[in-house]
Amino acid sequence: MKSEKLDLKGLDREQLEIFLSSFGKEKYRTKQILRWIYQRHISDFALMTDLAKDFRVQLAEQAIISTLEPECVETSSDGTRKYLFRLTDGMSVEAVRIPMDEGRATLCISTQVGCAMGCQFCMTGTFGLTRNLRPEEIVNQVCAALQDGPIANIVLMGMGEPLHNLDNVVAALKIFYLDDGLGYGTRRITLSTCGLVPEIKQLGQRIKVHLAVSLNATTDEVRSRLMPINQRYPLSELISACREYALLTKQRVTFEYILLGGVNDSLADAKRLVKLMHGVRSKVNLIAYNEHPGAEFKAPGAESIKAFQSYLLQRDIVATLRASKGQDISAACGQLKGKLDPESTD
Repeated sequence: MKSEKLDLKGLDREQLEIFLSSFGKEKYRTKQILRWIYQRHISDFALMTDLAKDFRVQLAEQAIISTLEPECVETSSDGTRKYLFRLTDGMSVEAVRIPMDEGRATLCISTQVGCAMGCQFCMTGTFGLTRNLRPEEIVNQVCAALQDGPIANIVLMGMGEPLHNLDNVVAALKIFYLDDGLGYGTRRITLSTCGLVPEIKQLGQRIKVHLAVSLNATTDEVRSRLMPINQRYPLSELISACREYALLTKQRVTFEYILLGGVNDSLADAKRLVKLMHGVRSKVNLIAYNEHPGAEFKAPGAESIKAFQSYLLQRDIVATLRASKGQDISAACGQLKGKLDPESTD
């Protein structure tokens, strides 16, 4: 039985060098192929004209260069674009292109089909976990979105918990960082986690990436109700892991805090948050809850948002309020579900 061809989109530099050495090829061929794949967006070996013809034939016999094309694209009134990608097994994931200033964009990508974490405020979690994404499936979301223009920043904040798919996510990050590939620096990529403490520690040892932790509460009682993972790794353990990560990577940890009306948006919560962050090199990203059909939570009032942020700022805490974009196409934080309304697509 013929073995399955190797997908070069799932290989980092070292892995690609090892593969090419099986053909007796020099290391510099790795750089050539990476440039064809990621800088010239070529997926056909026959078009790689600076490689010998017989070598191109050999590559085509043993390898492929996969691509993803969006099955649907939905565009918001604010310019946000949501992509639905159909995978080879029929499963689907979503990615979101968020416009920034000066023509730049941030791309929010998925790392799993569904999610097993079960956070109460997140629509994705209501569908459970189907499977992990492979490195090439993570990378290809970025490659596909680049066809719509440059992407300044990447956030692993779409469907799935990135640290629940740690090996494949680390492999994808290595590919993102390739100088001869996509060329993203470590400060241009953010990984968001709900708080898997052992994996946070492993991540810091394996690769450097900006870490964002979905905090969302200042007591174990409330956080455990909102985020079941807190029952396994309570706040004290999570904050300790974040402190260690910041020291190891010499980067601030971002604490993401979704403000839920009447649940975690009081001045008492703000005071506890300041105490929790003490001694941790960090900043806070406040996010007003995005309501969706069937949700039990409500968006916070404008006054409570302002009061919460003001309290943090007055205590010298860097606290930004993220503007929610793409709400009219269910592309805002916590709204991804791997399904688009075909009647609303481009």
